[in-house]
Amino acid sequence: MKNNKYRYILFVALVASLGGLLFGYDTAVIAGAEQSVQLYLVDSLGLSSFIHGLTVSSALIGCIIGALVSGLISNRIGRKNTLVISAILFFLSALGSAYPELIFFTMGEPSVALLATFNFYRIIGGIGVGLASAIAPIYISEMSPKKIRGKMVVLYSMAVVVGQTVVYFVNWLITLNRTGDWINDIGWRLMFASELIPAALFFLLLLFVPETPRYLALKKENDKAFNLLEKLNGSKQAAADTLQEIQHSLNTKTEKVGMFYYGKLVLIVGVSVAALQQFIGINIILYYAPRIFENLGAGQSTAMLQTIFVGVISVAVSLIAIRLIDRQGRKFMLLLGSAGCAICLMAVSALFFMGIQGIGTLIFILLFVGLFQMTWGPVTWVLLSELFPNKIRGQAMALAVTTVWGANLIASSTFPPLNEAFGTGTFLIYGLVSTFAFFFVLKFVPETKNKSLEEIEATWLAARKDTTKSKEEILQENQSNQFNQHEKL
Repeated sequence: MKNNKYRYILFVALVASLGGLLFGYDTAVIAGAEQSVQLYLVDSLGLSSFIHGLTVSSALIGCIIGALVSGLISNRIGRKNTLVISAILFFLSALGSAYPELIFFTMGEPSVALLATFNFYRIIGGIGVGLASAIAPIYISEMSPKKIRGKMVVLYSMAVVVGQTVVYFVNWLITLNRTGDWINDIGWRLMFASELIPAALFFLLLLFVPETPRYLALKKENDKAFNLLEKLNGSKQAAADTLQEIQHSLNTKTEKVGMFYYGKLVLIVGVSVAALQQFIGINIILYYAPRIFENLGAGQSTAMLQTIFVGVISVAVSLIAIRLIDRQGRKFMLLLGSAGCAICLMAVSALFFMGIQGIGTLIFILLFVGLFQMTWGPVTWVLLSELFPNKIRGQAMALAVTTVWGANLIASSTFPPLNEAFGTGTFLIYGLVSTFAFFFVLKFVPETKNKSLEEIEATWLAARKDTTKSKEEILQENQSNQFNQHEKL
């Protein structure tokens, strides 16, 4: 980053990374507010723990919607304008989630209608998350030269855990030296309202960044694309070469290829990795951290403080992941994470069954968070971006990101009834999922380190040809082999 020509790229990457920060902020803010929301909007109406789980995870419904429509919207109105829409949705969600009564122009008693309104605004924010999670990395990658693209995209994944850490700290400050009654009446509202500040900042800064050169070329605005590429690359020759590559890529992607053109295995591997990332249980910790820590004996404010440790660990180990991912490889890190997470989760469950709760359990939970955020957290997104062949990457990524949010919804909404039934023993289930993930990765996930996208694509294409030969092809091969044997005789 010492080179001056990279300063502008760093600026636009940081602006787009605010979408990641809001992604982390919006999905983790519920951790501090969920118990108050339960008292105010669920328990007061006599509703079940399942409704509580759905309320906590309702934003994930929006995440699924946002991920599904992200490709269509960004191709219609551009990457930048899609991020602008997500910023607006973040802002509306923060205001509406903090004061759902505003739609009724009253601060009356809780009701089913008020609960539905709260969930509506959480879903609105979720759509913003879905859009940002799909488009912000694309925006950064399309704005960055090849030599620094990896580092720039990592800023986005770093911003996600920074956003989670910031909101944990904000939640703790809001609850510091406050009574439980004040938190249940006002404090939880301030937690949601605090998102108004980064959402407004994201919107304003987006006004100062351009559309990506790839999208400009897609819309035949080649002069604008060239001028921007010259600014990004530092020379006219580099801009001309890059624009030529973009145009060639766009022109050669006119052939329509079905999702299963490269076989089913590549989609099975991608979707399975996306689902396993969530079913291992990390977002259970992120969403329900204060409740889990309170169950371990901490007070409400202390529990909020302990969630900050979760965030700090996540940021710290992300720096380690940056150094390891290109040295050790994607598959190695997923195997390491699966084994480590399984041990930690089963240890938490074992301590619970032995009646031991305290610092030991906390240590294993923090170790789990550290291992996950060093491995499955960042590596999944890197692997998915490399795994799919060029001609189906957009469709396949939309499917994979949708799977991430769908699995997240299932995992987080089923935790309250499972926790009610099994307590901390629920972590045994997630430990078994981690064990399954280890063997799945070992058997099916390829190593993509130091391979070009074309080499990875050729691997899938070769596998497809080996497994999808027609009867005629097999018959011809057999006849050829018989002929060759006869000639030898």
